[in-house]
Amino acid sequence: MAKDNQCDKCTAVCCRYFALPIDTPKDKGDYDDIRWFLCHKDITVFVEKGDWYINIENKCKHLSQKDNRCRIYKKRPRICRYYRHKTCDFVEGEYDYELHFSNDKEMEEYIRKKFDNNVTKKQTSKKKKRKK
Repeated sequence: MAKDNQCDKCTAVCCRYFALPIDTPKDKGDYDDIRWFLCHKDITVFVEKGDWYINIENKCKHLSQKDNRCRIYKKRPRICRYYRHKTCDFVEGEYDYELHFSNDKEMEEYIRKKFDNNVTKKQTSKKKKRKK
């Protein structure tokens, strides 16, 4: 009996996006810059192990639509050559992101909670101190 080949079932998930590290935001302006990324189609931002990434959904131009195989397999880029089955996106399960933003509204809400709630708390603290 032939051994099941993971690649035969593959839908080429890894060939349909790429993720690049971005600077960790430090202030409200940095977060708003990330919100700008999220205003664009097929962009997400995630945090994994404390590092921030922009995820760009954009299919590789060398991916065969017929069978999801690489048309330049023997000359594929180094990143593709170093890809391993044990880290394959085809394997079931969710990513364990610390944060994941799919659109600008999610980031806007995060900014509001992260920064505006702190302002409210600081103003409340100042009012309590004044009463003494």
